Amino acid sequence: MGGKITAVSSNGTYSFTKPNRESITLLAGFGVEGDVHGGATVKHRFRMKRDPSQPNLRQVHLMHEELFEEVRRAGFEVAAGELGENVTTRGVDLLGLPVGTLLHLGGEAVVEVTGLRNPCAQIDRFQKGLMKQVVGRSEDGRALFRSGIMSVVVRGGVVRAGDAVGVELPEGPHRALDIV
Repeated sequence: MGGKITAVSSNGTYSFTKPNRESITLLAGFGVEGDVHGGATVKHRFRMKRDPSQPNLRQVHLMHEELFEEVRRAGFEVAAGELGENVTTRGVDLLGLPVGTLLHLGGEAVVEVTGLRNPCAQIDRFQKGLMKQVVGRSEDGRALFRSGIMSVVVRGGVVRAGDAVGVELPEGPHRALDIV
């Protein structure tokens, strides 16, 4: 079970989108070198206001490229990095992974999946109506969040577009992803 990385993105300042890069460097316990969301404690502005000392479970944001194709069919144009992700993948069911899954990115880096990204109002400011495409409802009425997953860096390394993504599921009962 695995896929590939189709783009890597980072931004040293707070903005919704992140420019694509030739490579990014993941640092253990920190996140993406030079990215505004890197650090051991939370860097998301809303979460920092509540408690700046809480651990940063959102060091690396991953999104599946297949989502871009789905929203394109609904009339939206979205490219890698435009929804704020650091790593864009293809061929991995990111949203179906359990908490604690290890993703091997390229030859060295390993991230541990912590949960789902919660979509925010900035998505509709980016393209009006796009939020409805990334938040749906299950048959039982539960909200389905499809705007990627969050992770922490377990082992650092350089990551590039074209690198493989290996999936290592955790042992024991699997816990479904929830918003972090």
